[in-house]
Amino acid sequence: MFFSVVRSIGLVLAWILNGKPKIIGKENLPQDENYILIAPHRSWIDPIYLVLATTPKQFSVMAKKELFKNPIFSWIITHMNAFPVDRDNPGPSAIKTPVKSLKETDLGLLIFPSGTRHSTELKGGAVTIAKFSKKPIVPAVYSGPLTFSDLIKRKRAVVRIGEPFYVERKVEGVKDTNAYYSEKIQQAFDELDHN
Repeated sequence: MFFSVVRSIGLVLAWILNGKPKIIGKENLPQDENYILIAPHRSWIDPIYLVLATTPKQFSVMAKKELFKNPIFSWIITHMNAFPVDRDNPGPSAIKTPVKSLKETDLGLLIFPSGTRHSTELKGGAVTIAKFSKKPIVPAVYSGPLTFSDLIKRKRAVVRIGEPFYVERKVEGVKDTNAYYSEKIQQAFDELDHN
């Protein structure tokens, strides 16, 4: 309920500040099963537009543990289905928590494979979670305002959603499946960026 209320408020504010976002490929979102939405992390704004673009789906989100130090902010993001992850020493719960959620709830998982806004190197978490949960990965990219000043200048916000794919435990002729799927994810991001 809290997630839906906050998303509705975010939608109204986004429309007031920036106008209606353009969403391309929404028909690619799975309707009959849970899924993992992945995207490059470019700004504090992109999670907002990704969540708006996939309405009415609700998501859990991995968040760095430092965000949970402030009790008020911690309460808000916890009620937005965020769970803490130690990026320096991610334990088994970094995989087990989202896998269990994907299997046992209707919450999808929103994950940024690069981990931070300042990195382009893809981590293997999304691939591992997809492998164990047996849920499809849906690649998406956000382009548009990256700062608040860009937002109020009404620079057009666009979310492009790609076709889902499953992560297989073994791929014929491939020794390192994590590297194989990381490359597949990066190719999907590149194609969506240039469409």
